[in-house]
Amino acid sequence: MVGTAGSEGKRVLLAAPRGYCAGVDRAVEAVEQALEQHGAPVYVRKQIVHNRHVVETLSARGAIFVDETDEVPEGALVVFSAHGVSPAVKEQAKERSLRTIDATCPLVTKVHQEAKRYAREDYDILLVGHQGHEEVEGTSGEAPANIQLVENAADAATVTVRDPAKVVWLSQTTLSVDETMETVHALRDRFPTLQNPPSDDICYDTQNRQVAVKAMAQHCDLVIVVGSPNSSNSVRLVEVALNAGAGASHLIDYAREIDEAWLEGVRTVGVTSGASVPEVLVRGVLDYLAERGWESVEEVTTAEETLTFALPRELRPSRASR
Repeated sequence: MVGTAGSEGKRVLLAAPRGYCAGVDRAVEAVEQALEQHGAPVYVRKQIVHNRHVVETLSARGAIFVDETDEVPEGALVVFSAHGVSPAVKEQAKERSLRTIDATCPLVTKVHQEAKRYAREDYDILLVGHQGHEEVEGTSGEAPANIQLVENAADAATVTVRDPAKVVWLSQTTLSVDETMETVHALRDRFPTLQNPPSDDICYDTQNRQVAVKAMAQHCDLVIVVGSPNSSNSVRLVEVALNAGAGASHLIDYAREIDEAWLEGVRTVGVTSGASVPEVLVRGVLDYLAERGWESVEEVTTAEETLTFALPRELRPSRASR
């Protein structure tokens, strides 16, 4: 429940849940453990998660981020990011005798398994997602002959399939729920027997963060979303805040990026963070606001998250050493 502001009328509404999801926590810890167990350097294909601070912090500890496996010296250790990779990337790593640690989020792995299953059954698979996103590239690579990318409702109007009775949709896990379902409804208008995936592909953490923002946005003159511009779920939170009634919303990596002009005439500031954002960055924003009179902080909680994922098996202690 959203209460009233303090005596000066300035308050902060702090969304919960926010920040690290289970998949991000696992992926970041995987790189940390790889450095601890094997020593630097540890190579990471792409950004382990889409957050500037996380990448810079891990780089300082000895992680080397590369775009492709052919940039990794033969025989070296490489970590695959939380967004997943295609079978072709795994094969390239094998050809270069690379030691690999797969930090793909288990929820993304689930989508990969669904793609392979429907491809085996020769379905046309319509993948709702964004062109060029690493997760989309990884999923598409599982069944390139069967998968077509559908970015929005406009794409849904033009996509073609071989047999309208054998079509299923899957999605990038980090999309907005509303955005995804708008596209799915447009697809179902064209293909009435369009099948749903066996379980919801949209990440529960992504959905939880959006629900929390929706709950507070209508009470906010400004919503600050902590996250990096290449983080799909962080960018979506800005859109969700605006669509839910926030007066304004901005995406920042660090508190120092806040423009003082954003705060003019503002009484209630909402604060949240994307699923790849460490809590220390949110605390920086709260400190920044407190110094300027927004000392009253009220948490708006819409869900409790308890799920955790085990580390990749390559990093778990062997039975012999237990």
